[in-house]
Amino acid sequence: MDYRRIIPCLDVKDGRLVKGVRFVDLRDVGDPAENAAAYSEAGADELVFLDITASSENRATMRAAVERTVQGISIPLTVGGGIRHVDDIQALLDVGVDKISLNTAAVNEPELVEQAAKRFGSERVTVAIDTRTHEGLESGFEVVIRGGTQATGLDAVAWARQVEQLGAGTLLPTSMNTDGNQTGYDLPMTRAIADAVRIPVIASGGAGKLEHLAEAILEGHADAVLVASIAHFGTFTIRQMKEYLASQGIPVRRDA
Repeated sequence: MDYRRIIPCLDVKDGRLVKGVRFVDLRDVGDPAENAAAYSEAGADELVFLDITASSENRATMRAAVERTVQGISIPLTVGGGIRHVDDIQALLDVGVDKISLNTAAVNEPELVEQAAKRFGSERVTVAIDTRTHEGLESGFEVVIRGGTQATGLDAVAWARQVEQLGAGTLLPTSMNTDGNQTGYDLPMTRAIADAVRIPVIASGGAGKLEHLAEAILEGHADAVLVASIAHFGTFTIRQMKEYLASQGIPVRRDA
């Protein structure tokens, strides 16, 4: 892939699109399917749908909301949240999901990453890595799970290398320290993970200005940028994001 991707993120709770700050203080933003269709039409490259309370509530992904979302888009969709078994993955792929994202389940059962990659192909397996700063770890970043409510003691960079070896095809690291603040991505964390692996890394958590998108790619070494607040609240359109990246010499898909 010779271009950098803009990927709106749909955080979904109780079937509604929400956006928070540092994983809390959630605000209702609307209907996920309607927003997904609008982003698809506007030229987004892909979409990520995260059922953000499925793991903490010990339940499966809300498949009805996923199905409605799939029906209105023409771009790849990644779904995460509440996936615990390969059968859960199969069920999502059966309704038209292109890729799945594992987070808490991957930490609790790393072999699930390997099983998924072998059965469905690495290109369909994303591992989301939620992080926070931790000076006691070698990289300075710790993996947290269950929507950021549970510490693991895992070094984020070491974990990224491990899941790559298990067969993950993409990594989605999100910093709790910057999520929703709109002050920019956690560039040191993103770069540390991107430089440690050979698979694509999607920067996530903190975009507030167009400059932040370019920084994630040029300084954070990300292959794609996840956007939420700046897209959901109408700060910038997908076209404006792509035009800015192109102005910075960053290749983007412009045929949408």
